[in-house]
Amino acid sequence: MNKLYTSESVTVGHPDKVCDQISDKILDEYLKVDENSRVACETCISKNFLLIMGEITSNASVDLKKCALSVLKDIGYGSLSSGFNTGESEIKISISKQSPDIKAGVDSSFDGGDMGAGDQGMVYGYATDETEEFLPFPLVYSHKLTNALKEAREKGIVDFLLPDGKAQVTAEYSNGRVVRVDSVVLSSQHKETTGIDEIRKVLKKEIIDKVIPQSLVDQNTKYFINPTGRFVVGGPEGDSGMTGRKIIVDTYGGFAPHGGGAFSGKDPSKVDRSAAYMARYVCKNLVKSGICKRCQISVAYAIGVANPVAINIDAFGTATVSDDKLYKIVNSLFSFRPSDIINTLNLKNPIYYETAKNGHFGKDFPWERTDKVQEILKAAK
Repeated sequence: MNKLYTSESVTVGHPDKVCDQISDKILDEYLKVDENSRVACETCISKNFLLIMGEITSNASVDLKKCALSVLKDIGYGSLSSGFNTGESEIKISISKQSPDIKAGVDSSFDGGDMGAGDQGMVYGYATDETEEFLPFPLVYSHKLTNALKEAREKGIVDFLLPDGKAQVTAEYSNGRVVRVDSVVLSSQHKETTGIDEIRKVLKKEIIDKVIPQSLVDQNTKYFINPTGRFVVGGPEGDSGMTGRKIIVDTYGGFAPHGGGAFSGKDPSKVDRSAAYMARYVCKNLVKSGICKRCQISVAYAIGVANPVAINIDAFGTATVSDDKLYKIVNSLFSFRPSDIINTLNLKNPIYYETAKNGHFGKDFPWERTDKVQEILKAAK
């Protein structure tokens, strides 16, 4: 039986993604000066109102308001007509230092390590060989669509586009492989002077047809382009936003579970971010090695404890080695202790702003390296 699977993406101008970018930009600015900064920064936004809140302990000094305004400018907001007027906006800041109780558990772990987990919880990693990004097809092409909207707007290819927008791709699978694209949803904020017929015609030609593989399109493929007929009011003017509300867009598009913890605005001592990156790193290397076609890893932590309380691996029946062998390979080649994760993936660098755009995986980040393939193959013999 063929099945339909759907994933979505949002543009950099979507209110939730605006907040993710501001939080991660702030994190980067602290890490540039003090790589040991402890940052838990969240942002919320609505029409001409912005709140930055959280806990930060650092030797660095960062102008948070200036940082937020630079992100809004980069995205394309600034005037009332674009969805957020930076000149008339109210910006509030509520930042305190990291709790000393949390700090104690992170600085020295309960089980004798040099760093404990910054919180309890579980994370998931996932990889699949169905795309060159080792990510699910619907997610990859949803991201490609929103990125194409951004480029078309910034380069002036389509002159009526504004920053807010969404995309969604539904693909038909047969025996675990994509056989066709069933539907594409594309919505973009636009200038009021442009009619819906032109919008649909141009976005189909300049965005969808150039992104979606035509070999997977047929006469039954459905297109929904700005289906409400009007998307003039957008961005924070049309909807409030908050850091961490696009966790499925950020990860695997619904193809894998999510532990619940968001990523953006958190320094790498927070395992709900760093361990999720590590789990992706392990899964991608396993799939790249060819010993499995799909892989999912779950890791669970206790606050203040370095070693995970549980690690589970699922290759969905695609592995060429036994489950026991797969677990032994992972356990011998990879460490999920927080300090080891940070060192392995060089996570104290200011690399996080770019993660808040079009997902945290499938791009040029340290956790996307496949440098463990040969070691995996050797261990699998």
